[in-house]
Amino acid sequence: MDNNVGQIEENPKIATTTANSNELVAATHSASIGAKAVTNILSNSASFWKNSGRAVPGRPSPKRDFLDNTNTNIGKSGGGGGTAVQRGDRTAAGGMVSTFRDYQQSVSDAWDTGDDEFCIISSNEAAAAAAVGDDTRISRQVSQTVALNVIETHSRSNQNHVSNSSEMLDVQASNADLIPGAASYAEDIKQDRRSSHDSNENRSRLRNYPGRPQLQKISTNSQDGEFETKIEKFQLLLDSPQLDLVALKKLSWSGVPRKMRAVSWRLLSKYLPPSSERRNAVLQSKRQGYQDLRHNYFKVDSQDETQQDTYRQIHIDVPRMNPQIPLFQQQLVQEMFERVLFIWAIRHPASGYVQGINDLVTPFFIVFLQEALSPDTDLEKYDMSQLPEETRNIIEADSFWCLSKFLDCIQDNYIFAQLGIQEKVNQLKDLIQRIDVNLHRHLQTHGVDYLQFSFRWMNNLLTRELPLHCTIRLWDTYLAESDGFALFHLYVCAAFLLHWKDQLMQQNDFQGLMLLLQNLPTHNWSDRQINVLLAEAFRLKFTYADAPKHLEMKS
Repeated sequence: MDNNVGQIEENPKIATTTANSNELVAATHSASIGAKAVTNILSNSASFWKNSGRAVPGRPSPKRDFLDNTNTNIGKSGGGGGTAVQRGDRTAAGGMVSTFRDYQQSVSDAWDTGDDEFCIISSNEAAAAAAVGDDTRISRQVSQTVALNVIETHSRSNQNHVSNSSEMLDVQASNADLIPGAASYAEDIKQDRRSSHDSNENRSRLRNYPGRPQLQKISTNSQDGEFETKIEKFQLLLDSPQLDLVALKKLSWSGVPRKMRAVSWRLLSKYLPPSSERRNAVLQSKRQGYQDLRHNYFKVDSQDETQQDTYRQIHIDVPRMNPQIPLFQQQLVQEMFERVLFIWAIRHPASGYVQGINDLVTPFFIVFLQEALSPDTDLEKYDMSQLPEETRNIIEADSFWCLSKFLDCIQDNYIFAQLGIQEKVNQLKDLIQRIDVNLHRHLQTHGVDYLQFSFRWMNNLLTRELPLHCTIRLWDTYLAESDGFALFHLYVCAAFLLHWKDQLMQQNDFQGLMLLLQNLPTHNWSDRQINVLLAEAFRLKFTYADAPKHLEMKS
C-alpha cells in the first residue's frame, strides 16, 4: 500500500518533468525557427545597413552564445540533464550571456593582438584575398608609423656608428706603436676634430655672449609655404581703386606674403594714400622731399655741437648692427642708415637720437630691398654697389618715411629719461604678477628686476631677441594693429616671458637668470613660433586690457 502511494507520488513528478521537457523542446524549436527568420531578414537587409560581416573584437555575441548554449542544452536534456536545461532556459529567457564567465569568454578576443586596428579588410575582401592568395591591405597610418620608426632606428644606428668610429680612433691611437704610420694618422684625425670642436665652441660663445643680439637670419623657408589664396586676397585689395584699410589690416594681422609686403607696409604705415590714383604722385613727392631733407639737414661738417654729438653717436652705433651679416658691414649701407637716423633725430628734437632706434630701421630696409631684388637673391652677401643709385635712394627714402610713421605711436619711449619705457616695464611687472605669481616671486627672490631685462625689449621692440625674419613677421601684426602697437607690444612681451617660464624656474641664482634672459634661444625660431606668440598675446590683451581692476591685486 505504501509502495503504491510512493509510486503515485513519484508519477506526478515524472509527468511534470516530462511535460516541462516537452514544452522546453517546443519552445527551443520555435525560438530556433524565429532566430533563423531573424537571420534571414538581417541577411536581406545587410546591403541596406552596410554592416560588416566580420566580428568586432571585444563586442559580446549574445545571439551566437544563445544558439550554441541552446543546442548544447538540448543535447544534454535528451540525456536527462536537468541542470543544463535550466541554464539554457535562463539564457533563452534573457537573450544575453548568463554568467560573467560566459561574458568574459565572449569578449576574450578583445585582448588578443589582432590586426583589425592596423588592417582594413572586410569579409568579402578576405575571401577574395584567400582565393587569389593576396596579403592583407595595410592602412596608411600604420605604414607611415613604421616608416618613421625605421628612419629613427637608422639615425640611431648612424649615431652609434659615429661614436664607434671615435672609439676606434682612440684604440688606434693607443696601439699606434704597433702599427707603422698609424700614430700620425690618428693624430691628424684628432687634430681635425679638436679644431672643429674649438670653432663650434667659439661660435657658440660668440652667440651666447651676454647682451649680444641673436644671429639675425634674413633668408627663411617660411615664405615657400604661402598660400595662393591669401596672395589673391591681397592682390584684390591692393588693386581696388579705393583701398579698404580696415580690411587690409584684418588680412595683414596674420602675416603678409613676401611679394605683397613692401606695398602693404607703405599703406599700413599711411605712407601711401588709399586712393590708387594718387599713389604714384605721392611716392614721387615724398621721395623728392627726402632728397631735399638730405640736402638741407645732413651736414657732417656742421658747427652745431648738438648735431655733432648726434652724428658721432650714430656713427658709433651703426657698425654694431648685425655684425655677423656682411650686408650691414658695407660702407654704402652704413651711410644710408646714418642719413636716415640723423635726419630723423633733427626732425624730432624732443627725443633726438636714442640708442636702439638704429635697430628699428633694419626691417624696413630689408623689406624694401627684397622688393627691388629677385626672390632667390642671397641678401646677406649682396653687394649694394650693384644696385643703381636711384634704386638705393628709393629704398632709403621709403625706409625713412615708414620709420617716422612707425615711431609716432611710441614717441614717449625716446624722450628725456625715456619715461614711456619705464611705464611699460612697470605695467609688465604688474601683468606678470597677476598672471603668474610663481614666476614673479621667483624673479624677485633672486634679485632680478624687470628693468634689467625688459628695458631692451621695450626699447628695441624685441629686434635683438628674435631673428630678423621673425621680427619682420612680428611687424606685420604691429602695423596692422588698429589702435597702434604700443599697447599690444606690452602683451607680446608678457607672452614672450611666460614662454620661457620652465627654463627660468630651473635657474636658482641671479647670474643664471640674467644670462638666460639676455640670450634666449630663439635663433631657430620661425613664423610658426611667432604666430603662437601673437595668439597668446592677443588672448592676454583680450583678458586684461579692458579689465584694469585685475592689475590692482598685489601679492
